[in-house]
Amino acid sequence: MTLFTGAAAEFWLRWFHLFFGVLWIGHLYYFNFSQMAFMTEAEAATKSAVFQKLTPRTMFWFRYGALLTFLTGWGMIGHKMGALGIPATSSWGTIILTGGLTGTIMFANVWLIIWPNNKVMIDNATRTAKGEAAIPGVADLAARAAVASRTNTLFSIPTLFFMTAASHLPLTLSPEKSLVPYWCVFGILIGALELNAIKGKMGPLQKLGSVIHFGLLLTFALYFAMEFLAG
Repeated sequence: MTLFTGAAAEFWLRWFHLFFGVLWIGHLYYFNFSQMAFMTEAEAATKSAVFQKLTPRTMFWFRYGALLTFLTGWGMIGHKMGALGIPATSSWGTIILTGGLTGTIMFANVWLIIWPNNKVMIDNATRTAKGEAAIPGVADLAARAAVASRTNTLFSIPTLFFMTAASHLPLTLSPEKSLVPYWCVFGILIGALELNAIKGKMGPLQKLGSVIHFGLLLTFALYFAMEFLAG
């Protein structure tokens, strides 16, 4: 059966990548489109119940969805560049690496910022529900997790765009042009936003509409940089 032969390896990687990607990004959008606004209006007892009973479950699927999306995505890229010999400097390679690198930063934000801070918030809710003292600095940790989550929502827009564009947008890059200028633009834009996720404040990311607008702006800035600097 074709489905169980080596020729179907890329199909399985792509299928699992899409499955776990929906699981991950679905939870990311739930947090940012629904839960974050709800928590600003909820009473203290409701917030405590959410962190004690709901957040451990959502964070489990959220972080492992991110992990498996990351692994299957890079497995697929490795298969194309290794087994099929598609160079990283090709049109496909440049486009998919743009999406893959932003997705990797999102994955790092989940495991290094969002989940560790939410774990402390879960522990804090459990302790205070028992009448114990609150963990010092938990509000700052919550704010940092929120900024990283908003940043991931912003990054998800160019990530999904370039992942789709790699196979479905007929963009041709010139072999005579260096990719260095494009990757410099990429590094500056993504680096500045990620630095804010690590050290900065919420600012305009407080409004979900602004997050979407900035995500679209970033997407088209990267696309036009790719077209004009390497196309």
